[in-house]
Amino acid sequence: MMLKIILYAYTQSVFSGRKIEKLLNDRIRMTWLSQNQTPSYKAINRFRVNAKVDALLESLFIQFHSQCLKQNLIDDKTIFIDGTKLEANANRYTFVWKKSIQNYESKMNEDSKALYHELVKDKIIPKIKEDNDHELTQKEIDLIGTHLDKEIEDLNHYIEHEKSTRLRKQTRQKRTEIKRYKKKFAAYSERKYKYKTQKAILQDRNSYSKTDHDATFMRMKENHMKNGQLKPGYHLQIATNSQFVLSYDVYQNPTDTRTMIPFLTLIKGTYGHLPEYIVADAGYGSEPNYMAIINEFNRTPLITYGMFIKDKTNKYKSDIFNTHNWEYDEINDEFICPNHKRLGFKRYAYRHDKYGFRRDFKLYECDDCSECPLKNHCMKSNSKSNKK
Repeated sequence: MMLKIILYAYTQSVFSGRKIEKLLNDRIRMTWLSQNQTPSYKAINRFRVNAKVDALLESLFIQFHSQCLKQNLIDDKTIFIDGTKLEANANRYTFVWKKSIQNYESKMNEDSKALYHELVKDKIIPKIKEDNDHELTQKEIDLIGTHLDKEIEDLNHYIEHEKSTRLRKQTRQKRTEIKRYKKKFAAYSERKYKYKTQKAILQDRNSYSKTDHDATFMRMKENHMKNGQLKPGYHLQIATNSQFVLSYDVYQNPTDTRTMIPFLTLIKGTYGHLPEYIVADAGYGSEPNYMAIINEFNRTPLITYGMFIKDKTNKYKSDIFNTHNWEYDEINDEFICPNHKRLGFKRYAYRHDKYGFRRDFKLYECDDCSECPLKNHCMKSNSKSNKK
């Protein structure tokens, strides 16, 4: 009953708990749905945030899917996947960027290491680490601060018991300098902890909002300023068949490519199986996705690749310097360039992307491009190597 009245209220663009409570007394449809029960706005809000509601919604999706199959409203052979971005209810201008953290932390590590070596050289503190190349850890920075505190205490004691005014003045100057060092290392310690916390929030993302740590900055479809402004948001994925939404999930990654595999895993976990055909647009076309659907899920991907439309254009197909248009000699395993030179197979190669996926390649290279009249069109003008 609670779910019925909430879902109906949402269809009427009513989201406030107090307004939903009011509808229960004003609308005959709501009265019928609730069977004359009138839960308060507090009960409605408690229901919405209860952890058991997630499990309830998942079970309802399974029942809904089963009913649609029984009534032949959907088929069990195909599933269509697409996504959209939703702006988070967060401040657009309070953000944290991964690259900024890395740059600031790198500069701080260099400064703290240089200052540590200076203090050791001047014999203000003892040497606390053998490896001089590695950055100082949080523990080591705090230890340096402890040594500086001890040095300040010793100078305070000396000033209290020294009778010579000149020596006391010199010692106070030295104490002031050490206090300045102490302040710097206290700031380094604080920043070290701050960057560690920020990186833990970021994980594998590039940004997050300070007012909503789960939101990632991404480009939205609604761009009223026409300047490609990044806004905090979430990436919603849905799976449909015959216009019925059968599954959904929300992701922090702004690209469709990296949401496909976890979303298919979720669908398989929910329903126990996947349909034979996985249909999606070119935004999902990538080698990891194709391989996962074919090899791991044992299903058929109907997903176009990123260059699909461009490959069909006359300009692309008529470009003689585009290696995709070069003639291929299958018997000798060689490509033939516009100047009729042959690029033979040299070796196998591989490359790991930033997410750890291994891409395998075959490398072909021309024997001699030095005197080729088309070299400036085929390669960079200042290149001294052969075409690969």
